[in-house]
Amino acid sequence: MKLITCHIPEAYLSGIEELVNMNLYPNRSEVIRVAIRDLLKTELSTLLRKENK
Repeated sequence: MKLITCHIPEAYLSGIEELVNMNLYPNRSEVIRVAIRDLLKTELSTLLRKENK
């Protein structure tokens, strides 16, 4: 796994922290990985559908 650094708004970080505090995710990194995975699945499948039309 690669390490990256990004700047996010405080409101996003608060939401991430809340998900972790609710024990829905073990840590902030996992929240971010899941969010990126879901975004890529959605966006890439949308793009592929548009290309196949």
